[in-house]
Amino acid sequence: MAAVVPEDDGGAAVAVREFDDRDRAAVERLERACEVGPSCGKGKLCLFTDLLGDPLCRVRHSPAYLMLVAEAADQVIVGVVRGCVKTVACGSGGSLFFKVAYLLGLRVSPGHRRRGIGRRLVERMEEWFRQMGAEYAYVATDRGNEPSVRLFTARCGYAKFRAPSVLVHPVFRHDLAPSRSGRLAVLQLPPRDAERLYRDRLAGAEFFPRDIDAVLSNALSLGTFLAVPAAAARPWRGVAAFLAAPPESWAVASVWNCKDAFRLEVRGAPRLWRAAARATRAADRALSPWLRVPSVPNLFEPFGMHFLYGLGGAGPAAPRMARALCRHAHNLARAAGARVVATEVGERDPLRAGVPHWPRLGAEDLWCIKRLADGYGDWTKAPPGASIFVDPREF
Repeated sequence: MAAVVPEDDGGAAVAVREFDDRDRAAVERLERACEVGPSCGKGKLCLFTDLLGDPLCRVRHSPAYLMLVAEAADQVIVGVVRGCVKTVACGSGGSLFFKVAYLLGLRVSPGHRRRGIGRRLVERMEEWFRQMGAEYAYVATDRGNEPSVRLFTARCGYAKFRAPSVLVHPVFRHDLAPSRSGRLAVLQLPPRDAERLYRDRLAGAEFFPRDIDAVLSNALSLGTFLAVPAAAARPWRGVAAFLAAPPESWAVASVWNCKDAFRLEVRGAPRLWRAAARATRAADRALSPWLRVPSVPNLFEPFGMHFLYGLGGAGPAAPRMARALCRHAHNLARAAGARVVATEVGERDPLRAGVPHWPRLGAEDLWCIKRLADGYGDWTKAPPGASIFVDPREF
């Protein structure tokens, strides 16, 4: 990265430079002071992250990554941003791939906001993106986070692009209600079979990563699961036979262990809410599994999450089969001690109807995109496809 460049933040000099290990503790403190999503006020719930001592945890599994920090004159870290570069499909049937950059984890200390530090971090990161040959850069933010949306669209030249939804479901002591789609079988696929299925059937999804093999073989990927009619699994003839003659309906998804990468915490909940949540958990313990009491897990101290990625399928019963996969993921999360299961789906994805979730726990995302280099076509103007692939390495 280029040498440190001092800049003015409205009175104090700020230097933007590459992160190094001596910044680890300072970045951790900054992360704990910054909320995720819209700025919080009195009486509002806020979501905070705990990176478990690894500020690079959300990018280190990407093919190429960088982290920048903004350092004030008194050597205090007042801002941070991460970025990564990878090759993904643009959704045109899987035949066209672009080298894209993803910008994430932009944080500015509450006492140093509205001084241009966030924009400087973005601009410096974009310099690295161009050096790496990225043709596009994109960023995800909460649709309700007006300062963030304004920063990227009004000041940094990004355009609103896609609007996926983060769907979250708490993990209960009891199983989720079973799917009503008839008798189903859920099979776990070896990574090579999962890769073959994904490349054959989901490579046309927007943002599908060309290095899907690296995603599926990562230690944080807990497995890929295929839901099919029970008759199609007896006997199971392998993924080649499945691809040659798939059943009318099927669904596939993989599970990523975010719990061992970072933790989340909800702050600002009134005491009454905390007491009510404790009451639901007590009822769930006492009456589970007979009455299936919906319980609110303890989200008011650091908690872990599992992420359902690569959700796809086909056929009229695919949404109900997706629900069976979510139920399976719920059981895996409960066994591992994770307190929520999350996924992110496109606004037009037909499988989102089968994903159980609590609306109050989820979020409505906005993905913004910027063209960094001239090339074939202009992806920024393309209409949304039916599905979108959310890379778990940077969720």
